[in-house]
Amino acid sequence: MLTVASISAVRIRILTGILIVFTISPLVAAQSPDDRRISDPLSVVSAENPAAGPMPIAQLYYTRSITGPSWSPDGQWIVFTTNLTGRFNLWKVPAAGGFPIQLAQSDDRQYSAVWSPDGKWIVFEQDFGGGEIFDLFALPSDGGEAINLTNTEDVSETNPRWAPDGSMLAISYRPKTSSTTDIALLDWKTKKVRKLTDEQTKNREWNGAIWSADGKTIYATRTNAGYTDADVYRIDVATGKQENLTPHTGDVLYTLSSVSPDGKTLLITSNEKGGYQNVALVDVASKQRTWITDLKWEANSGDFSPDGKSFTYTVNADGQSMTYVFDRASGRASALGSVGGITVPAGEPTAYSPSGDRLLVSLQGSTRPPDLWVYDFARRNMRQLTFSAIASLNPSHLPASQLVHYKTFDGQTISAFLWMPFNLKRDGTNPGIVLPHGGPTGQTEDSFSKTAAALASRGYVCIAPNVRGSTGYGMEFQRANYKDLGGGDLQDEVYGAHFLVATGYVDAKKIGITGGSYGGYMAMIAIGRTPDVWAASVELFGITDWLTEQEHEEPALQQYDQSILGDPVKDRKSYEDASPLKYFKNAKAPLLILQGANDIRDPKEEAEQAETYLKREGKIVAAHYYPDEGHGFAKRENQIDAMQRTVEWFDKYLKGTP
Repeated sequence: MLTVASISAVRIRILTGILIVFTISPLVAAQSPDDRRISDPLSVVSAENPAAGPMPIAQLYYTRSITGPSWSPDGQWIVFTTNLTGRFNLWKVPAAGGFPIQLAQSDDRQYSAVWSPDGKWIVFEQDFGGGEIFDLFALPSDGGEAINLTNTEDVSETNPRWAPDGSMLAISYRPKTSSTTDIALLDWKTKKVRKLTDEQTKNREWNGAIWSADGKTIYATRTNAGYTDADVYRIDVATGKQENLTPHTGDVLYTLSSVSPDGKTLLITSNEKGGYQNVALVDVASKQRTWITDLKWEANSGDFSPDGKSFTYTVNADGQSMTYVFDRASGRASALGSVGGITVPAGEPTAYSPSGDRLLVSLQGSTRPPDLWVYDFARRNMRQLTFSAIASLNPSHLPASQLVHYKTFDGQTISAFLWMPFNLKRDGTNPGIVLPHGGPTGQTEDSFSKTAAALASRGYVCIAPNVRGSTGYGMEFQRANYKDLGGGDLQDEVYGAHFLVATGYVDAKKIGITGGSYGGYMAMIAIGRTPDVWAASVELFGITDWLTEQEHEEPALQQYDQSILGDPVKDRKSYEDASPLKYFKNAKAPLLILQGANDIRDPKEEAEQAETYLKREGKIVAAHYYPDEGHGFAKRENQIDAMQRTVEWFDKYLKGTP
């Protein structure tokens, strides 16, 4: 069992031959959340770097994003999604390395590609205009025309998983008007869809379908909308009969990630131990659990190897993630990677190669964008497979993140990542920006942030706090903003701004705030509820009024919001008190609104009413709507435009640049 006391010892047993070393944050993660030391703001220093300068925004966004890799059955190819052309389309690359080949072209997003067992077909999901109603498509793996398998305007089909014999696919199935997601079976020959589950509880959904080796059983997770309670089930494919393999009382998370090749053991993540996520094995026959980790950091289960002799898991320690490979015979875990940044297994449905001799890993850090690497177990070395950054993106020219901790208004410890620009004087004249994350059940990790890179390289001191409500610090902290959105969590952001001023670099009258989704919501409620803290704000696809949000957002998110704010009728006051609209009359900071027209999560009505109200009140506000985008901007030209507008807004109102 991996305990808090042994995590450092395990990290010493790092697999050798790794070719990459990330910049290690000056303040690295503590042994547990309880051991975090408060940072001295004056210990933060702006280093001298004659080569530093503003990173061109276009160059930042011509740095590609890569996601969703999948091994071919023969282990020779890897298909993945990348925006190499400015659109998220499917490409494939030889596993041995080489130039990638584009498989499909579309203006719309293509994700979750998986190979058929015979290697002849690749099935993937694609939506339309960012609207998140996905269809499943198939295309020949050696190239050809994509075929729409589902072609449904009112149902979103996602997450395809092939049956072992290739006769059907298990898919996620969500009607547009439903708050629940079920598991369905798509017959490969007839293309007919049959629902395997039929969820009747409005705030529950099924996900993560995994086939047994004989194709007779599917294992899956059933979770609630607030992600506070979940169980793992065994489902008979022929009859749909269900068996709960993790029965319990109260709210506890049990989520499935992998099934052993012999079908006897499940690899799961659970917060049964004190509300902190840990990794366990579940014996299918007895339902008994064997714990692999015992941490207060966030441990997440990964994949069994094809022979079942090992498995992977990750430990997210204060936003910095490390991959571990656990040998079942010896009971020992070996770390794969280096401290700092994010190292996680990557692959659908598994990161292991079909023969188990290699492992796909995604690596990134604050100055290096994510790329796919292949770890060879026999040679014990890591080889870079994709190259996302353009040549001009020199990591030495970008400020690296620093992990800091500060006390907030009620004595809680808040973790945050801070980007200190080069060549600043500690004279209290520089601008600062707070970067709230999305969610609220999310976390800023030690990843490559184009927003932070664009702003910090232009002299803005940036801080991204993991405020109450964030994941990664246990369920009690995650639920600390229940019926208090825009309350304690906003104060945690405010105290992040105070930390910037306390470094001696930042002028308290030159602080801005920007974020997307829940971060956009924070950027709006901040200027109304704490108006004297902020000099400018940029919000992307956020929430203006939680009550109108309930009317317009997609049904599953209605249930999610209710899990945090309560019932919109009985708890109406908590919705009203949490809405930026209630406080806009107090706003002083100019607000820029950036919104996708096809957003089903935080619809454009939210942005429009914020713009209308603030204009009517004579406040400084501007808005721009992207007609071909949804929640988050996927098209490169829109990403560049949004960041240019953001920089110009802050330059005008924080630096006084015309």
